Amino acid sequence: MAVTSQQIAELAGVSRGTVDRALHNRGRVNPEVAARIHKIAAELGYKPNIIGQALVRTQRGFKLGAILQSAETPTMQIVAEGVRQAAAELHSSGVELELREIPSLDAPKLLEEIDDLVENGARGLAIAPNNAPELAARIDDLSEKGVPVVTLNSDVPASRRLCFIGMDNYRAGQTAAYLMRQSLPAGGKVFPLAGHLNNTAHNNRLNGFFDALRAGHADDIELLPFQPCFDREDFAYEITQHVLEGNPSLAGIYVASNGQQGACRAIAEAGKAGTIRVIAYDLNAPNMQLLRDGSLTYAIDQEAFEQGYRPPHILYEYLLYQKTPVKPLLYTDILIRTKYNSELPKPLRAAP
Repeated sequence: MAVTSQQIAELAGVSRGTVDRALHNRGRVNPEVAARIHKIAAELGYKPNIIGQALVRTQRGFKLGAILQSAETPTMQIVAEGVRQAAAELHSSGVELELREIPSLDAPKLLEEIDDLVENGARGLAIAPNNAPELAARIDDLSEKGVPVVTLNSDVPASRRLCFIGMDNYRAGQTAAYLMRQSLPAGGKVFPLAGHLNNTAHNNRLNGFFDALRAGHADDIELLPFQPCFDREDFAYEITQHVLEGNPSLAGIYVASNGQQGACRAIAEAGKAGTIRVIAYDLNAPNMQLLRDGSLTYAIDQEAFEQGYRPPHILYEYLLYQKTPVKPLLYTDILIRTKYNSELPKPLRAAP
């Protein structure tokens, strides 16, 4: 593994900026400190990052790309805010970050945007993916060509992506199962509402939910067949209407993606608001209102802002300083929100 300037900085007891100035003769550095840095670098066999040096010298042409799918959903809009915040912070370092937003999960469109960004000079990409097999192959090809990819919100674990940033969706599904079990001590019928079947995050949330209920021997909870709403509130509304008509004793709904607004509207129109337990994901403006009026029992938050904010910084550190992520899976917290803690937290700004 290549030695990084960060490792030299830690051994020398100085900042990475001091190491950079000493090794590349930029700015003033105490001669004794500079000598110590050069000695450590020589002992470790440090080789300077030629690409990074060129980027620092020119402060031009350093381009990153970010691609978000299901971009019109409230949660992905928060992710986009994180991307834009990172773009603003990196702009002063000569980084141009271009954000592409795709309304739905669209594998051909995603591949098209990847190719266009790379052809236009993007040196690294942050992607909210789906689980299309051709996407994993494309990420592997980019890795071979020296273009790192960070996945966010959902993952492509079988690929050579640099790392994933997002919630541990399987454990989040287990958490939802625990909350549903506690909310329905007498058991009852529960309807799982999914989003996209080709979204790894949605599938993991469903699997975690089902597995946890089975492991907990929740025989008194009857799981109805799950149905996908493709992140569309109008589909979720119609699906929930039909489920309620066929199951008047429905006790709970688990929403593994978007669709909670449509589901809660159908419940309200059926005169059952507050009596059917609804567990969904993400703390966003619509969900805060649903929590406050009692339509939504719990929202499991995943720190959406951080999922957009951190990938550009990780790509920047990797390309400029060869700093690899501390681990391939960088999980955000699983936060349980109720009507009593439904305020949006201040976005974190800590560098990865």
